[in-house]
Amino acid sequence: MSAPALAQELKPQAMAPSQKQPDLFLRQYAETRRFQSGRPTGVRITPDEQSVLFLRTSPTSNVQMLYAFDVASGNGQARELLTPEALLKGTEETLTPEEKARRERMRVSARGFTSYSLSEDGTRLLVPLSGRLYVVDRATGKSTELKTGPGVIDPRLSPDGKQVAYVRSHDVYRVDLASNQEKAVTKGGTEQKTHGLAEFVAQEEMSRFSGYWWSPDAKSLAYTESDTTDVEKLTIVDVMHPEKGGEVFPYPRPGKPNARVRLGITPAAGGKTVWAQWDAQKYPYLATVKWDKGGPLTLLVQNRLQTEEQVLAVDPATGKTRVLLTEKDAAWVELNQDFPLWLEDGSGFLWYTERNGGPEVELRRANGELERSVVKPDAGFRNLARFVQADKTLFFTGDPNPTESHMWRVKDGGAPVKLATGSTGPGLEMGMVSKNGGLVVLSTQGPKAMPRTVVMKGDGTKLGELPEVAQEPPFTPNFEVRQVGPKKFWTSLVKPRDFKPGTKLPVIVEVYAGPSTTVVHQSMAAHLLSQWMADKGFLVVKVDGRGTPLRTSEWNRAVKHDFATITLDDQIEAVQALAKQVPEMDLQRVGITGWSFGGYMAALAVLKRPDFFKAAVSGAPVVDWRDYDTHYTERYLGLPEESPQAYEVSSLLTYAKKDAPIGALLLLHGTADDNVYFFHTLKLSDALFRAGKPHQLLPLSGLTHMVPDPLVTERQYERVMAHFQQNLK
Repeated sequence: MSAPALAQELKPQAMAPSQKQPDLFLRQYAETRRFQSGRPTGVRITPDEQSVLFLRTSPTSNVQMLYAFDVASGNGQARELLTPEALLKGTEETLTPEEKARRERMRVSARGFTSYSLSEDGTRLLVPLSGRLYVVDRATGKSTELKTGPGVIDPRLSPDGKQVAYVRSHDVYRVDLASNQEKAVTKGGTEQKTHGLAEFVAQEEMSRFSGYWWSPDAKSLAYTESDTTDVEKLTIVDVMHPEKGGEVFPYPRPGKPNARVRLGITPAAGGKTVWAQWDAQKYPYLATVKWDKGGPLTLLVQNRLQTEEQVLAVDPATGKTRVLLTEKDAAWVELNQDFPLWLEDGSGFLWYTERNGGPEVELRRANGELERSVVKPDAGFRNLARFVQADKTLFFTGDPNPTESHMWRVKDGGAPVKLATGSTGPGLEMGMVSKNGGLVVLSTQGPKAMPRTVVMKGDGTKLGELPEVAQEPPFTPNFEVRQVGPKKFWTSLVKPRDFKPGTKLPVIVEVYAGPSTTVVHQSMAAHLLSQWMADKGFLVVKVDGRGTPLRTSEWNRAVKHDFATITLDDQIEAVQALAKQVPEMDLQRVGITGWSFGGYMAALAVLKRPDFFKAAVSGAPVVDWRDYDTHYTERYLGLPEESPQAYEVSSLLTYAKKDAPIGALLLLHGTADDNVYFFHTLKLSDALFRAGKPHQLLPLSGLTHMVPDPLVTERQYERVMAHFQQNLK
């Protein structure tokens, strides 16, 4: 840099931006992890229904500690059971690369205690920390470190509470608690042929985070062998530290080889493995494994296109399987890891299907035949909370209105009844139910209330509330949810707190629009950042168009073979319909922002429709779907060799290369992203550069698909709003 240029750089006015006062809300939002720190999570109800265990951080920390709430007292007090400091005794918490990757797949940003388990009789706790395992006696509070080797992953108590299994060094191990001695259950595991670990697409796309399962009698273990020898390997280099070399990950891209997965059954004490037998050529995906009390070892396997799946019962002695159920769908079959769920008497199992146009729960006989529908497709089923075996009552969360969620119960063939929680008005509820159905712990939030966790009886009678220490937001968002247009799109609109009727304001669309997630929620927490954006002088809009879930199967499946047409058309149509009701929306100044699939949509908007979208911030976008993973992409777009047009029309590169102007585009991406790799954004930037289309690129050095660093979060959103203020105002 020349001397005159350097002098110009050092002028006082050039230094002004770095001297500005920090945005206090944004800093607080980042440091409190979106005002979620200090709120209970990881809730467990003890079998005697006398205590509720939970994890919680301090208000501005991500280190979780373990607490117990006494149900009988109902005084809102909780006692501290265990802290990471007490176990580590001053040493630093460390994680293996495998554990870091697993937490990334599970979207876990906390440290300290991120998981724990409770024995079936409630007397013991198993707590993993820093690759070590501790068993805590609840009666005495005494903790014992298990004598394992280093780098323990996915530990679980046996059903009888006398053993702990886990994965270490690519094999399954077991510790007998009485002797505290470690023994190998499997042998021969390697980095490319692991035993007991879920492969990448199982964790990222199937929500199957484990690769081994205890038998109900605790005498056997089923485990996966995942062979990634033929899977393409991608390398991530820490760009700030190239001297460290790269980390290599098996990552299957569409049309290329997946991991070869098979399931073995072996005695818990070690011994010969019996391999389950099914037509893996036709059904290569091992999607779900269940070994419930009362039921056989049960597998759910899918064909590669995910248009067909089978439920199989396995004979552990021979490995032979029999087909209980076959599901087909012309577009794709949906996965729900709670199902199949066997009844404890072995008379049948509960099954999830969308065969009849919406999410439905069926009761099937032990041979797979349909007995009856338990939850109908119009009930809005989302998540199973509990099936109480004693009186055959099913608790679930969901609602026919996709912007809300409540706790419901269905008793032995009856209609769903909403749990009388005492709360009125719209909101979101999610929770859990004790094994016998006598206790419910419900996380509840609404348009004017942050999440709180209520403890109640099975009939809805309130017993208390889990104590929290969270910082409360400095304002309540000024938003409204409404349906608009002939297609009845659900939308939310956030106005500035100093909104003046009649004054035209630019619009920012916060988008996701992918086939697995909705963004319009009756939730204060979901609109805090939107309000901060709106207060800068914008109207902030969210839209759930066709392709998103929680409506009908047809609505969700409208994006088959095309991510780029209906998704974008619906965003525009909904914004235009909303503007007819809200004339203050200036449709000449519309911007859009999103992350992941939302980042793809934001970039697509200014590439394909710059006439409508004048500016976009695209975070971690999938640029070319040929570069994303198999299980997600092929479900919606098919195989590249069979549906090349689906990939062409859905690729951002198709629109980047066209001889047409684009809107103002800012690209953000973590350089260590192992889900949507950083090269996606680099490919788009390169294509735009070669096409002579100006844009901006901000790499987030060393960050993955999540952005847990508070300072980076703060700087990121400052940059986002600066982009919109520059290009829309």
